[in-house]
Amino acid sequence: MRTHAVITAAIVAGTLAALTAGPAQAAEYSSALKVRGIQYDAPGRDSNSCSTGNTRDEYLTIKNYSSSATVNLRGYVVKDAAGNRFTFTANHYLQPGDYVKLRGGNGADSDSGNVVYRDNCNFLWNNDRDTIYLYKPSGSRADVHSYTKTGNDRDGNGYITFH
Repeated sequence: MRTHAVITAAIVAGTLAALTAGPAQAAEYSSALKVRGIQYDAPGRDSNSCSTGNTRDEYLTIKNYSSSATVNLRGYVVKDAAGNRFTFTANHYLQPGDYVKLRGGNGADSDSGNVVYRDNCNFLWNNDRDTIYLYKPSGSRADVHSYTKTGNDRDGNGYITFH
């Protein structure tokens, strides 16, 4: 009888642990901002030359999926699997349903054009596989996606949609 009670207690404890783990994982994606998609492989031959390259054609789209809250991107961080990072240092407000394209290369950031430039001509995303992390200013994770060219880019155009 004692063995049955111990097994029952272990099952109950395991069930409670699984139930409490669910919300913690869901909280990871509780942010209004999510990675909408990524042009991880810029069209054409890759060239990170600032004057003639195509790094500006590599971009990440971040969307505000909230139905009512405006979100300021200032302090949000985008990282890849290797630890390369970009921090939004200026105010950039996303209205509900609005998006921004974080592009490589140099250019003028524009709220009306929904674009922010990394001011870096090196490619950020790998053409074969990578992981995209989006962090809130608090440091907590807002969204994360891993991709592989063969597993996620069915039409081979270098663009993947996540949300």
